[in-house]
Amino acid sequence: MTHAQRTPTPIDAIAEAWVDTVAEFSPGLATYIGRFEHNDRLDDLSPAGVERRLDAARGTLADLRTADPVDHVDVVTKADLSSELELDIALHDAGSHLRDVNVIASPPQDLRSVFDLMPTETLDDWSIIATRLKAVPGALHGYIATLREGIASGVVPARRQVTEVAIQIARYTADNGFFASFVREASPADGHLPASLARELSDNANAARVAYDQLATFFSSELAPMASEKDAVGRDLYALHSRRFLGATIDLDETYEWGIEELGRMVAEQESVAHEIRAGASVEEAVAFLEADDGRKLHGTHALREWMQATSDRAVEELGKTHFDIPEPIRTLECMIAPTNEGGIYYTGPTDDFSRPGRMWWSVPEGVDSFDTWRELTTVYHEGVPGHHLQIAQAVYNRAELNSWRRLLAGSSGHAEGWALYAERLMEQLGYLDDPADRLGMLDGQRMRAARVVLDIGVHLQKPRLDGRGTWDADYALAFMRRNVNMSDEFIQFEVNRYLGWPGQAPSYKVGQRIWEHIRDEAAERAGADFDIKDFHRAALAVGGVGLDTLRMALGQS
Repeated sequence: MTHAQRTPTPIDAIAEAWVDTVAEFSPGLATYIGRFEHNDRLDDLSPAGVERRLDAARGTLADLRTADPVDHVDVVTKADLSSELELDIALHDAGSHLRDVNVIASPPQDLRSVFDLMPTETLDDWSIIATRLKAVPGALHGYIATLREGIASGVVPARRQVTEVAIQIARYTADNGFFASFVREASPADGHLPASLARELSDNANAARVAYDQLATFFSSELAPMASEKDAVGRDLYALHSRRFLGATIDLDETYEWGIEELGRMVAEQESVAHEIRAGASVEEAVAFLEADDGRKLHGTHALREWMQATSDRAVEELGKTHFDIPEPIRTLECMIAPTNEGGIYYTGPTDDFSRPGRMWWSVPEGVDSFDTWRELTTVYHEGVPGHHLQIAQAVYNRAELNSWRRLLAGSSGHAEGWALYAERLMEQLGYLDDPADRLGMLDGQRMRAARVVLDIGVHLQKPRLDGRGTWDADYALAFMRRNVNMSDEFIQFEVNRYLGWPGQAPSYKVGQRIWEHIRDEAAERAGADFDIKDFHRAALAVGGVGLDTLRMALGQS
C-alpha cells in the first residue's frame, strides 16, 4: 500500500506537537513508540506531574478547537484527537488517576514492563538502562503521593486490586524475580560489561526492588485498609471507561442484553462443532478428547515460541500474496515469551522506523508448561496477521499520509481488539480454521469474549445475576467464567481479576467486533453490487488507529 506524500497542515502540526508533549510527560510511552531520547527517565506520577500533563491536554484541545481542517485527513485527526483529549480531562475530573491500581495496566506494571522494550545491544544501551533503573524509586514515590491524595479525598481503588498487585510486586522483587534476573543477564553484543557498569546496574536494580517493596508496604499498610470492598465502579465512571476503550458511546443496557444473546449463539455454534469432532459429544467432551491428544500439544515455552513464530511467518507469507497488501517492513513479526508470569497474551507495535519490529508476547502463568495448538492457533492470527500486527504496523508504515499521532498513538482498544476478533472470523472464512478442532478453539475465544461483555457490564453496573439470586459480584463472576471458558483455572482467576479492576476494557473486544461488522455492512449497503471486501479492508486500515465513532465517520465520507 503506497500513498502520495501529503503536505502537512496546521492540524498535523498540533498533533505532532502533542506527540512531543506525550513523549516528554510519558517517557515510558515514548519508549513504546520508539522515541528513545527519553529512555533515561520515567513518568512523573506525582500529583504535580499529573496536573502538568492535564494542563498541556487542555492547551492542545484549545488549539484544535480553533483550527480549520483543510482535507478529510484533517477532519479525522481533529475529531479523534479532540475526543481523546476531552475524555482525558473527563476521566481526570472523575478522579481515575487517584485510584489507578489494577492487575494488568497500571503504574506498577507499566514501570516494570518498559524495560522489556529498551534496546540492550550496546554498552551505551545498558548505561541508559542503569540510569532509568535509578529513576524507578522517584516514579514510585510520586505514584504513592497521588494515591495518598486519593485516600484523602475518598477516591480509592478496590481492595482486591491492591492485594493482587502486592502479590505481583513480590514476584518482581524476589531474588529470582524480574529486576535481579534482568541485570544479572545483561550481555551487550558489542563487548564485555565493565565491572563499574555491572555494579551500577546491580545497585540501581536493588534500589528499584527496595522501592517496589516500599510500594507493597504502602499498599498493605495504608491503601488496603482504606480501599473499597466493592469491585463495581458504577454506571457513570463505567460509561467514561467504556468510551475510552471503544472510542464510541454505546447503550450499556442494550449491549448487556446483546451480550447474553451473543453468548448463547457462541454456545450453540460450539455445540455444533463438537459434534463434528466426535459424534454426539458435548462441548466439554470434545474438549476433553482434544486435550488428551498429545499430537495437538506443545511442551515447554521454547516449543511454544517456535510454533508461534512458524505459524505467524506462514500467515504473513500466504496472506501477503492473496488477501492483503503487506509491505516488507511489516513482514517481520517477532514471537516472544514474556519475562513475567502474570498470564495474558499481548502485542507491542513496531517503532516508527521499524528498528524494533512488532512483537507478540506470551506471559505464561507459573505452573503452565503445556499448550494446546487447537486452542491457540486463532490467538496467533489475533495478535499477528491479519490481526493486531497488520492493523497497527500498517498505520505506522503509512507515514506519507498520517501524522505521528495518527500512526503511533491514536486508536482505541475497541478499534484494535475489535479488528483482531474480526480477523479471527476472517481466517475462518478464508479456510485457515477448516479443522473442526481449530474452529472450536476460535469459538472458545469468541465465547469467552462474549461472556466478558455480560460479566463486565453485569459486575460494574451491578446488574441482577442471570440466576436471579442477587446482583453480580466477584464470586458469581468467577463461577460464570469457569462455566464459559475451557482454560486453566490460574488463567481464569487472573482474567476475572483483570475485568474487575479494568472496567470497560474486556467488552471492547466483542463490542468492537460488533461495531466493525456494522461499519462493514453499512459500507456494503452503500456500495451495493460494487462492494469489494478487499477494498474495504484496505480503506479501513489506511485510516490508522482511531475511535470507532471516528472510523464510522471516516469511512462514511471517504
